[in-house]
Amino acid sequence: MADQSIISALVLGLIEGLTEFLPVSSTAHVLLAGHFLGFQSPGNTFAVLIQLGAILAILLVYFRKLLQIATDLPSSAKARGFVATVLIAFLPAAVIGALAHDFIKTVLFETPMLICVVLILGGLVLLAVDKIKFRPVYHDVMDYPPSLAFKIGLFQCLAMVPGTSRSGATIVGALLLGADKRSAAEFSFFLAMPTMLGAFTLDLYKNRAALSFDDGAVIAVGFIAAFATALIVVRSLLDFVSSRGYAPFAWWRIIVGVAGLIALLLVA
Repeated sequence: MADQSIISALVLGLIEGLTEFLPVSSTAHVLLAGHFLGFQSPGNTFAVLIQLGAILAILLVYFRKLLQIATDLPSSAKARGFVATVLIAFLPAAVIGALAHDFIKTVLFETPMLICVVLILGGLVLLAVDKIKFRPVYHDVMDYPPSLAFKIGLFQCLAMVPGTSRSGATIVGALLLGADKRSAAEFSFFLAMPTMLGAFTLDLYKNRAALSFDDGAVIAVGFIAAFATALIVVRSLLDFVSSRGYAPFAWWRIIVGVAGLIALLLVA
């Protein structure tokens, strides 16, 4: 196995873990990096497998809270209500993702120019949202009503277009609908659990014929890198956005999008 493949896998794994839960679009970063690195992955199976590392990271960080919620389910209406709101928020993306999966993977994911443009547009949206002086109504994810959760779920569907960012779409949606910055980011984490697991399972099934574990070392390097970096991001993001907001991520999206467009035009 070529050293170049290992290095590319390490880079892509680090990018996946660092960006999965930030409002910058991990999909855009991984696809663009893979494009410029010349990294080949039939059916994007590598990206599917290393995403599991990020999923496990968020499950580990929230293990105690998830265990507490599971323990409280039989006796707590609040716990049952919270689980219901997360599932309600997940429903729109589950339906649209299943119906449009092939188009998303074979058309949208294979259009680097579109990804760069969406990165820039999303950055401009984040900048605008970050300047709005919101008067939040919701401060605790456990108190989100089902109607709010469903609307946030509709916002999440925007992330079907690579470059939009799943976390970015849900966070912006939550902020516009009355949530504060911290709870918006935290709800995005919880919503990521069924969404990412669902997307992972569907991708795994759709690409089962293309899956190969012959390159086990490449997959392992990417997986471990994604897990480790995602662990750091999830543990630190809530405090960061509470104090700094989303402008730094907005500017990062714009810089990456512009740089990507320039690079694509130069190599065209």
